[in-house]
Amino acid sequence: MSSSYHNVESSQPYQWQEKYSSGSGRRKWIIWGSVIGVVAIIAIAVGVGVSVSQSHKGGSSRSSSSNNNKGNGSNSNNSPVTQTNPNDPSTFVKDPRLIQSFYGFAYTPQNSQLPNCGNSLSDVITDIQRIRLYGADCNQSALVLEAIRQTKVNMSVFLANYPIATDNGAAYYRQRDLITQAIQTYGTDHIAGISVGNEFILDYLMAHGGGNDPNSPILISYIQDTIKTIAAMNLPKNIPIGNSDAGAYFNTGVLDVVQYGMANVHPWFANVSIDQAAMWTNTFFEQNDVVLSTQVPNHPQMYIAETGWPSGSTSYTSNGPSTASIANLQEFLNTFVCAANNNGTGYFFFEAFDEPWKNVSFGGVEAYWGVFNAEYVFFFVDSLICLYSASLSKTLKAVTIPKC
Repeated sequence: MSSSYHNVESSQPYQWQEKYSSGSGRRKWIIWGSVIGVVAIIAIAVGVGVSVSQSHKGGSSRSSSSNNNKGNGSNSNNSPVTQTNPNDPSTFVKDPRLIQSFYGFAYTPQNSQLPNCGNSLSDVITDIQRIRLYGADCNQSALVLEAIRQTKVNMSVFLANYPIATDNGAAYYRQRDLITQAIQTYGTDHIAGISVGNEFILDYLMAHGGGNDPNSPILISYIQDTIKTIAAMNLPKNIPIGNSDAGAYFNTGVLDVVQYGMANVHPWFANVSIDQAAMWTNTFFEQNDVVLSTQVPNHPQMYIAETGWPSGSTSYTSNGPSTASIANLQEFLNTFVCAANNNGTGYFFFEAFDEPWKNVSFGGVEAYWGVFNAEYVFFFVDSLICLYSASLSKTLKAVTIPKC
């Protein structure tokens, strides 16, 4: 489904194609893992772009990838994460290709979608970097904070709560309690904020064909409850409370009660050509989100919550003027990352790793936004009964991280 939408408090419409058909629909179904971002510029480290395949004893060593070459080429010199002390995750050896250039990454731990939580601390330790996640279900807050503790990386994260408008607060309260438990366990040193709501307003309007937004009061009540809950904990530092939504769907009512806002701004879905994508992203963000934040007395800090470019697709490969390809991902990296750093824009690149599960649910470009591949690799466990085991191998795509 395509929708022309604009900021609910702006007179300027934008032709931004948000595709929620079976060939798309990314945001609506991601469980936003407990962390929603990182504020510090730190090393992209701890095994980003490396293999996280678990060993399987017995059987054949033959393997095959489930990826069908959807334009997600890998650099040939990838290797597994190595540690100088195998019992201490903080002794990981940094990959020299991974430069301190990105402000942050969008990231969802593998197998963090309800109802089948299957994530693991070992995988998150392998993946950990500066990241933006999407919710608190499946114990993601605690997993990421524990991974930071074990790897000793200098990272701050935004925890997140992904409420649902139609469940009478069940998802909100469940995740609120998981977040407070994580704070009680790990303290506040590595927590930069708590985001309440992800595209809460957009989801409702897309599901109901647009029109007026009746959900802001619900969202505001959740934000205010989080503020009250965190204040009651008497923490040693202030934790900012914010919100994340599509870049065209913020309103002053929500921004008036938060300390920061995070806006998803995607040139691909706006049918922008790759040569204009970086400039368009900055202009859209400044004219819609930054300007709106100046209209409320608290002047919340604004971030780009998601932006990026897909490298492949299972079906359509073009948004009109440009294609989903490794070359265009590289072009967006080249033209956006350093420019955003130089002008002081806080952003979270979408995303760290491809998400193969989206091929089953959505298809199209949805699985191919990562800077790193994430391909299922199948191993023989018992050749007599044709029993296979699958693991997820993560490798840097055939791109070069820009030096900023």
